[in-house]
Amino acid sequence: MRYCPWSIAAFFAFVLLGGAARWAIGSVYSSGEAIQLMDTLASSGLYLGSAAATASATILALMLTLTGMIKRLDRDWDAPVWKTIDRVSQFSTISLLASLTLLLALVFPIGEFDKLPAGWFATLYNLLFGWTVLVIALLATTVTMLYRTIRTVIASITPHEDV
Repeated sequence: MRYCPWSIAAFFAFVLLGGAARWAIGSVYSSGEAIQLMDTLASSGLYLGSAAATASATILALMLTLTGMIKRLDRDWDAPVWKTIDRVSQFSTISLLASLTLLLALVFPIGEFDKLPAGWFATLYNLLFGWTVLVIALLATTVTMLYRTIRTVIASITPHEDV
């Protein structure tokens, strides 16, 4: 990750932003409040999860295309370029799997069940909220690394030094 300091910064910035958002929401005191918050989170989380899954799958396809394109160029690419492409692909795969897991978690029916402990709904809300923040942070990391990779490739194939 030494080639991607902006990606690390993006990850932690979104984690901190998510933590600040959770702090701003405040404590969940009852299962009724937690269920209402989970319903709100589920409706927006489904859109977020599907958008993140689509973006991650598209990035993976583009990395495959980029790999084929730079392999055909008459230029020897150094190891950091290939490592960055590999890392973008890894983070994109992790983002895709995290998005799919979030989508799966959000489609489970949530209702007031009598046999569940009182704090279960608040814990479930915190887990779902944290997973949502993780998906956003992973996607921000992936996009930042993708930008750096594209910039490196463009700088390498552009005839002038203005990139």
